[in-house]
Amino acid sequence: MTQFKPLVDEYGIIYEAMKILPDNFKIDFLGALAELENNECHQKRNFPKTRLHLIKGIKGQRFPIYRADIDKISGWRLHVQYFNGQIHLKDIISGQRHDDLIKIVKSKKDRYD
Repeated sequence: MTQFKPLVDEYGIIYEAMKILPDNFKIDFLGALAELENNECHQKRNFPKTRLHLIKGIKGQRFPIYRADIDKISGWRLHVQYFNGQIHLKDIISGQRHDDLIKIVKSKKDRYD
């Protein structure tokens, strides 16, 4: 039986994604969420769709921030943090803004613990 990691969406990221994502990326978004919830991916540290990785260079956070691709080529990304054994969705980043990483995190610093 497949085990799942709990996913917490305290900022309405899923709702926001369905409003702002172009239609051709909505299925990719759901696939990214499914991969993040799949406990087997976490155990093997293998994330072929999302390429989940730690964001380096941001200080002052109690918990590290991770970035997951919704679509690598277009640049749509998710920011997540792990704590209390759960995945917390923190932000969805559009393709045009994904390079402004430090600005994005600082502008929404209250979201990131």
